[in-house]
Amino acid sequence: MMFKVTKSLGWKNPQDSWAPDAPRWKPRMLPVGRLRWYWKGPAQGSALWRLRYPFTRRTVLRTRGVYNPKTLRAERTIVDRRPIYWALGLALLALLPPFVDSGALLAAGAVFCIYAAINLCWMLTIGTAGIFSLASPAVVGAAAYGSAWLAIEYGLPWWTLPFIGSGIGLVFGAIIAIPATRLDGFYYALLTLGINELCRVYVVQSRVFGSATGGLYGAPSYMPEGWDETSQLRLGVYACLVLMIAALFLYRFVNGTRLGRILRAAPEKKEAFAEATGIDFRSARVRVFLISSIALGVIGGFYATHFRGASPTLFSFDLVLMMLAMIVIGGLGRAEGAVVGTLIVIFIEKYLIDWGPARLILIGLIMLGVVLFLRGGLFGMKQQFRAWRNKKKSERRSTRAEKGGEMLPEEATETRDKDQIFARRFDKQQRDFLKTLVTDDVIEEHRAKPLGQHSEQLERLLVYFRRGVQNDKYAIVATVPFREYRVIALSGFRGVAPRVVDDKVYATEDEAYHGVFLRRVQDLLES
Repeated sequence: MMFKVTKSLGWKNPQDSWAPDAPRWKPRMLPVGRLRWYWKGPAQGSALWRLRYPFTRRTVLRTRGVYNPKTLRAERTIVDRRPIYWALGLALLALLPPFVDSGALLAAGAVFCIYAAINLCWMLTIGTAGIFSLASPAVVGAAAYGSAWLAIEYGLPWWTLPFIGSGIGLVFGAIIAIPATRLDGFYYALLTLGINELCRVYVVQSRVFGSATGGLYGAPSYMPEGWDETSQLRLGVYACLVLMIAALFLYRFVNGTRLGRILRAAPEKKEAFAEATGIDFRSARVRVFLISSIALGVIGGFYATHFRGASPTLFSFDLVLMMLAMIVIGGLGRAEGAVVGTLIVIFIEKYLIDWGPARLILIGLIMLGVVLFLRGGLFGMKQQFRAWRNKKKSERRSTRAEKGGEMLPEEATETRDKDQIFARRFDKQQRDFLKTLVTDDVIEEHRAKPLGQHSEQLERLLVYFRRGVQNDKYAIVATVPFREYRVIALSGFRGVAPRVVDDKVYATEDEAYHGVFLRRVQDLLES
């Protein structure tokens, strides 16, 4: 009976509003600000975040945990997407050779991979270790000549040449590393450049190394004799690609282990500080130099079995300059810079061969432009552009913004706490109203009586001034008790002393209070 009464009075079950078929209110959302296309994944439970490079602590994908205020859940964002680009680029290089029929392009691809591997190992020396050695091509050339000569003389199979080259590279690198303990910078670069020239003169004049034939040829090759030329070139591209990937993993391995961290803690011009903290960076540099020399020796042995010999061009000054251009264009100290810089130079050198000497001028102009306008090569351009863009944005904001005013639209979209937008808007409206209260009568009233009861207009001004933030808030200090007072501005930070605003000295405390009031009024009118 009670249910019927309430039903007749218009009673409604409160659970009906939560029914599945009830209409839901969806506010109209407007696209505001710049949309960032970042892939987001779950914060926990994914093995992708924990995947690491072998024998190192470095994860393959560097991520950052974020909180999504819309979905109310924790997410992970990929901060460094370079491994993804590496995977896509290497996959593209692996898929292209079957669709390329040009022998010149296939040969250029093989040369690109070999030079990229050399530059990656060279980057360990001049980038990670900080040793300005120009003898890396000489190590490759010595290993190529030595392994090719031993294979021809003693009939060794092709797969032994990289191992022989690694031994030659270790010995050659140890000899070059001895002066590195005493010389550095420009003098060591001159010494290694002289070693290159000595090796070139020796192989050019030596009958054993083919002075009459222009090189030493006849070494065994991994390419089957029965294959046609195009198939051999494709196999060569894949073999050189494997060599480049191995050099890339070596670069990542050395930089990701303790050895690389020690050298990053002792960069150029900070060796004294590193040595004072107990870091033995000299032995670490020598070890990295030896590791790089062994890798360069392996590349030299592979070079001999790929080209079936070696030529004196490996020791030429032209090759050193060409490889320096590859590293400078891509960016010193970055693996992707070494590879992309090699790709650009090899493309111009091998594919634009019809241009003649003009292609060398083009490489020089690109290198000059990178040195003049880019601080970190092509791969430092993004960071440099962002710094320039943020500077220009700040300059544009400063021309349109006003002290204490509302947020600009681009500032509002970049602010996470949206309450600050309305706080700034209310503060601006309040300032506009308080400006109308500043009159000569109010200023005279405060001068006559700084403390005590005041009119409504003056009281509103004083309340607003008193609730301001501590940063640059005005106060008075008695330099001479009861005789001299000065106006100071508080820093707002613990341990940072306040600064004196001006040299004006006030005789009484009331005059100092009025001086502070006049400064606050001036700041209000200028806002």
